[in-house]
Amino acid sequence: MTKENPNNNNKRPKFSSYWVYAIILFIIIGVNFFSGSGSFGGNIKSTSPSQLQEFIKNGDVDKILVYSNTRHARVFLTEEALKKEEHKDVTDNSILPSSSSPPQYDVKFGDLKNFEDDIKKNIEDNNLAEQTKVLFEQEGSPWSDILISLLPFILIIGIWIFLMRRMAGGGAGGAGGQIFNIGKSKARLFDEKAETKVTFKDVAGLEGAKEEVQEIVEFLKNPDKYTSLGGKIPKGALLVGSPGTGKTLLAKAVAGEARVPFFSLSGSDFVEMFVGVGASRVRDLFKQAKDKSPAIIFIDEIDAIGRARGKNNFTGSNDERENTLNQLLTEMDGFGTNTNVIVLAATNRADVLDKALMRAGRFDRQIFVDLPDLRERKEIFQVHLRPIKTSEALDLDFLARQTPGFSGADIANVCNEAALIAARKGKKAVDKQDFLDAVDRIIGGLEKKNKIITPDEKKTIAYHEAGHATVSWMLEHAAPLVKVTIVPRGQSLGAAWYLPEERLIVHTEQMLDEMCAALGGRAAEKVMFGKISTGALSDLEKVTKQARAMVTIYGLNEKIGNLTYYDSSGQNEYGFTKPYSEETAIVIDKEISNIVEAQYARAIDLLSKNKDKLIELAEHLLEKEVIFKDDLERIFGKRPFEKETEEEVAGQ
Repeated sequence: MTKENPNNNNKRPKFSSYWVYAIILFIIIGVNFFSGSGSFGGNIKSTSPSQLQEFIKNGDVDKILVYSNTRHARVFLTEEALKKEEHKDVTDNSILPSSSSPPQYDVKFGDLKNFEDDIKKNIEDNNLAEQTKVLFEQEGSPWSDILISLLPFILIIGIWIFLMRRMAGGGAGGAGGQIFNIGKSKARLFDEKAETKVTFKDVAGLEGAKEEVQEIVEFLKNPDKYTSLGGKIPKGALLVGSPGTGKTLLAKAVAGEARVPFFSLSGSDFVEMFVGVGASRVRDLFKQAKDKSPAIIFIDEIDAIGRARGKNNFTGSNDERENTLNQLLTEMDGFGTNTNVIVLAATNRADVLDKALMRAGRFDRQIFVDLPDLRERKEIFQVHLRPIKTSEALDLDFLARQTPGFSGADIANVCNEAALIAARKGKKAVDKQDFLDAVDRIIGGLEKKNKIITPDEKKTIAYHEAGHATVSWMLEHAAPLVKVTIVPRGQSLGAAWYLPEERLIVHTEQMLDEMCAALGGRAAEKVMFGKISTGALSDLEKVTKQARAMVTIYGLNEKIGNLTYYDSSGQNEYGFTKPYSEETAIVIDKEISNIVEAQYARAIDLLSKNKDKLIELAEHLLEKEVIFKDDLERIFGKRPFEKETEEEVAGQ
C-alpha cells in the first residue's frame, strides 16, 4: 500500500486574479489584431493603386471604400466583373454570414490627396460617375467598439477586485495592516529558527536584571523544578530604566535564548483610530500565545497603553487607550487566564503606569535596569569592541572612567564614532585618541573651527572657560578637570570636560561646590572685565535647577526645613494648584536666589585671590586653544584633593 505524499496538494498552482487580467489583455490584443481584414470575411486580395486605376478604366469597380485613418481602400467589383477570368481568385467564399457582399480587393496607398485626385480624374475621363462610387470612412470594428465602451467598466471592476484583495490581507503588509484584519495582533513571532541571534552573552553588565530574566526563561524550559515545591510561574516582569540602558536588548536575549515562541510588539501597535481595535488586538495576541503556550509576550514602551486611567480624560468620552488597558488587565489576570504565558514589558515611565497593572499577579516582578557603573561600562566596552580593530595599547579601564553617566547605547555609539573617526584619518586601528575624540563629539557636538569669532569674543570665552577650570581645581568636591577647549563645538563656543565622581548619595557641600564651579565662568568675566555676558546661559540653567532641587525636593534648606514637594507618582502634572502656599512660594524663590548668589560671590572671591594664575591659564588657552590636566598642574600645582579622588575611583 503506497502512502500518499501530503505535499502533492501544495504543488497545484494557486489561482490568482492576475490570470483574469492577463486573459482580458490577450482578448483585447487578439480582437484588435484580427479586426482588420477579418471583419468582412471573404478572400480579400491585395492590389496596387495602378492596378486599381486599370479596374476603374475597364468599368469593373462598383464601389470604393477609402479609409483615411489607415491609408487603405476596399474595392467592390460589379457582378459582370466577377465573371471575368482575371477576377476568378476573389470570388466570395466568406465563412461568416453577412447581409452585404464583401470587398474583393484591398489597396494600400500613400498620400490621400493624390490617391483621391487620381481616382476622380479616372472616373471623369471614362464617364463612370454614375457607375463607380467613392466613399470615405473611418475604419473600425464592432468588437473594438464594444471593447471601448466596456473598457471603463472593466477597469473599475479590476481596481475594485484589487483593492478588496488588499483590504482582505492579500497585499503587502500582512495580517493586521488591512481593513478586514484590523483587529488582528501586529505581534512579530520569533522562534528558535528566527533570525534573532542575541544571547545573554551579548548583554554586558546588568547582572541582577539578567539573572531575573534568565530565571524566567528557566521557568518555561524546566517548570517542574520550581512547581514541585508549590511555586507558581510569574505572570509577568516589568523592565524599568532610563533610555538606552538595555531593556530591549534583554528582551532580544530572551528571544534568542528561549526555546518557546516569543511574541514581540510595541505598545503603540495596539492604538488605532477605530474604536475597539486595541482591545481586539490584545485578545488576539493572547489567543495566539495561548495556542502556542508555553510562550512569552514582550510589549515594548508599555506606557503607550498602560498610563493611569481617569487622569487625563476630561471630556468623558470613550477612551480607546483605557479600553485596551482594561482588556490587557483581564488577559493577564482574570477569569480563564493561562499561566503558561509570561508577559515581559519595558518602559522608562514607570511612574505613570496604572496601579492595577503594577500589582502582583500581573507584573509580579519589577526589574530596574540602571545606568552602568565603572565595572559594567568596562564589560559593555568589551562587547561593543569585538568587531572593531583596536590598538593593543588601548586601556579599557581608562575608557570606562572617561564615560561616566553613559548608558549602554551611548557606549555603543562611542565605539562606532571612534571607528568612523579612525577611518576618516586613514588609520589601521582605533586608538585612545579616537575614543577621546568620539566622546567629545557625542558630548559637545561637532567641531566648528571655521566659525567666525572676533578677538574680543575669543578672549572672553578663554577667560570664561579658565574661570571654570580654576574654581573646580580649588574646590574639594568639584569634579576634577580633564581638558578645556575654546574651539566652538555644537552650540557652545567653549567647553570644559570633567571626570565626576560616581556618587550614590550627594551631600550639601558637594552640590554647593558643583554650583560654585559652574558659576566660575561668569565670575571670571566679572573679575577680569568688570562686566558679564550672555555666555553663561547653560551654567545659570544648571545651577538654578540644582538650587531649586535643594530647596523643594531634597530638603537641604534650613528655611523650608525637612519638606519635599516632589511627587514620585507623577500625578502633580495633572494638578492645577501648587502643593504649597503663596507665602511658601515667596520663601522658596528667595532661598533659591540666596543659594545661587552666595556661590557666585564665593567664585568671585576665589578668582580674585588667584587672579594671576587665572590670567596665565587663560593666556595659555588662547595660545593653544586646548589645554589638559597637566597644564593646570604646572600652573596651580598638584590638586590637594586628587589622591582622595583617585582612591575613590579605584575603589569603585
